[in-house]
Amino acid sequence: MSRNRKILVTFALVLSNMMAGLDATIINTALPAIISDLHGIQYMGWIVAIFLLGMAVSTPLWSKFGEKKGNKVAYITATIVFMIGALFQGLAPNIIWFITARCVMGIGAGGMNTIPFIIYSQIFKNIKRRSQVIGIASAGFSGTSIVGPLIGGWIVDTFSWHWVFYINLPLALLSITIVSIFFKIKEQLNQAKVDYRGAILMVLGLTSFLIGIQLLGVSSIYAVLAFIVIGALLIYWMSRVENKVEDPIIPNRLFKNEKLVIDLILFALLWGSFVAFNIYIPMWAQGIMGLSALIGGMTQIPGAIANFIGSELEPLIQRKMSRYAIIAIGTALFFISFAGLYWASQTASYTFLLIMGVFEGFGVGICFNALLIAVQFDVESRDVPISTSFAYLVRILSQTFMSSIYGVILNLALIKGVKESSGHITMAMMNKLSNAAVAKELPKAYIPEMKNIFFHGIHNIMLTALILIILVIIILGYLFRREAIKKHQVKVN
Repeated sequence: MSRNRKILVTFALVLSNMMAGLDATIINTALPAIISDLHGIQYMGWIVAIFLLGMAVSTPLWSKFGEKKGNKVAYITATIVFMIGALFQGLAPNIIWFITARCVMGIGAGGMNTIPFIIYSQIFKNIKRRSQVIGIASAGFSGTSIVGPLIGGWIVDTFSWHWVFYINLPLALLSITIVSIFFKIKEQLNQAKVDYRGAILMVLGLTSFLIGIQLLGVSSIYAVLAFIVIGALLIYWMSRVENKVEDPIIPNRLFKNEKLVIDLILFALLWGSFVAFNIYIPMWAQGIMGLSALIGGMTQIPGAIANFIGSELEPLIQRKMSRYAIIAIGTALFFISFAGLYWASQTASYTFLLIMGVFEGFGVGICFNALLIAVQFDVESRDVPISTSFAYLVRILSQTFMSSIYGVILNLALIKGVKESSGHITMAMMNKLSNAAVAKELPKAYIPEMKNIFFHGIHNIMLTALILIILVIIILGYLFRREAIKKHQVKVN
């Protein structure tokens, strides 16, 4: 491929990251209007969960589809599915229609967000150049994440919430057109028989597992365990099947690759902590500081800007430092952020939250690029597509699982606080606290105690996220020690 074609194709693929960043933040702004119009407050959790479920179960399948039909065809198909989901969400006459369309959009997003990174490995063989391109793609996601809440608010106020989804259509069409015309590379297709049984078991297993996770804190522990155990058994069955087929959906050999397993564990731990900041810092600003939803959402902007800068800096750092040294820098920034949030008092300022967001954002930007390159570098060329998509799956599962865990932690703190209030404070009152528009209706005498209860829950969440970061530090310490021993042995010999 010529240099100009590479630039055009990269631009088209970066558009997919921009759409992902836009959808990730714009939906939050539009949710109140959607729920009000479609009368779906009881389904609010599933609006987020069903999208993640669609992405999770489809991600490995899209990479396999790319191997069979070509990554160009896979990307175009995934983007079309994403468009269909977006269109039908905009047209949704009721909440069930909306949730179904959101699942379709999630399925498309599973391929649209991962296939580009596989294509980058095809057209940019030089690791440093590929790292730069991945940095640009990450920056595209971060950039649209910054403006997403503002664009979403403007669209909802000026037109209607339906246009929040319609905005994806011209961007997706532009991306598809460019890739269709300019992506000219001869792809080596995998002609092996499709592993349908493994695919079905994986979809059923992941679906059961994720439903179990989503039920944490809202259903009986027995129902939660039943779904998780069934999911685990189906995944185990799948692994047995994968040993006997010619071309498995997820080859078991990946789990025998120590370096790759470590990369995936680091991804899971870091992104499990990252989601705590993403969800609960806006709630901190609203519930404890009494700020509006817009101002609360703006706590994410410094982190998004820092993420952008970190993504662009990582390729430069890569030239001078080892992979784990780069990840260690990113992890240190994570640690500063979550340690600061854990040790912060209830009277911490809004500016403090913004500063902690900067550290967290830098950590995300640096670690994502370094880990994604590591995932692709630590496997054979034939396993680059599946390892890339599997890394994405691990991040989705980690964020979904930890989101539920954090929700349980907060609920336990709220239940305990309400119980200790001797009936003065109810759960209904606590629900109102995080909404500045209705918080003023609460009895002023009890607001300090309510804020204290809420802060205790968020404080425990930040501690949990910090523990995940400490686990990453322990793993990195082990890796550095092992590397030092190897170097010493080489010198001795």
